[in-house]
Amino acid sequence: MADLYAVMGNPIAHSKSPQIHAAFAEQTGEGLIYTAMLVPEDGFDDAVKQFFRREGKGLNITVPFKENAFRYADVHTERAQRAQAVNTLVMQDDGQILADNTDGVGLLTDMTRNHGLELSGKRMLVLGAGGAVRGVLQPLLEQQPSELVIANRTVAKAQALAADFADLGPVRGCGFADVAGEFDVIINGTSASLSGDVPPLSDDIVAGHSVCYDMMYAADATVFNQWAMTQGATIVLDGLGMLVEQAAEAFTLWRQVRPDTRPVIKQLRAALK
Repeated sequence: MADLYAVMGNPIAHSKSPQIHAAFAEQTGEGLIYTAMLVPEDGFDDAVKQFFRREGKGLNITVPFKENAFRYADVHTERAQRAQAVNTLVMQDDGQILADNTDGVGLLTDMTRNHGLELSGKRMLVLGAGGAVRGVLQPLLEQQPSELVIANRTVAKAQALAADFADLGPVRGCGFADVAGEFDVIINGTSASLSGDVPPLSDDIVAGHSVCYDMMYAADATVFNQWAMTQGATIVLDGLGMLVEQAAEAFTLWRQVRPDTRPVIKQLRAALK
């Protein structure tokens, strides 16, 4: 019988995860059924309990339940512990539920392997201080940037986040108005692109060599990437590759088989167009 997996979130209808994992399963010959589950905002723990009671093997977790999932799990990977928010749950042989956060490694793999970017020694700016950003800070700091600045509308939140990761490298938090000087890498971890909005940033932070990466993705350039191009950025990337790479990391955790992400990214990109 095929093993059961699912993604839980609210909303969930837009999720590409079932499509991605179906492609991985077909490619690797792994027998699994993967569905999307809409969970009421106050019903997360019950939904997870029921899922594993039905002998489900693993879950992906999306907005707004990543912190609930962290609290629900019995054991955590080191990167999940750092992020305090998780996107992957695994039912282990001993009956304990392991939590992991594959967002950061997904972003990193997309940037370094798919796009061939060198991040070591670079000056980085990360916009936002929510769960999406929390999950990517450890892998980014492990690349040893010269500096990593976290900018957020609520300054105290950015500063608190920087303090949490200060032992990993040169990181500081500030408000959007305090961001100054050119950056080599700018990553948008806010949901601004969804609302057709760009954080209020100075024009001089983008140079011709700056890499601008939006964790959101769209059929055409996202609002953030459009802004970056008008500032003169020549390398603008969106988060579709990150989405597929974080899914591949979860799939590997569940099945101990690593799928080839390239054809899946290509397929999703074509479907978006």
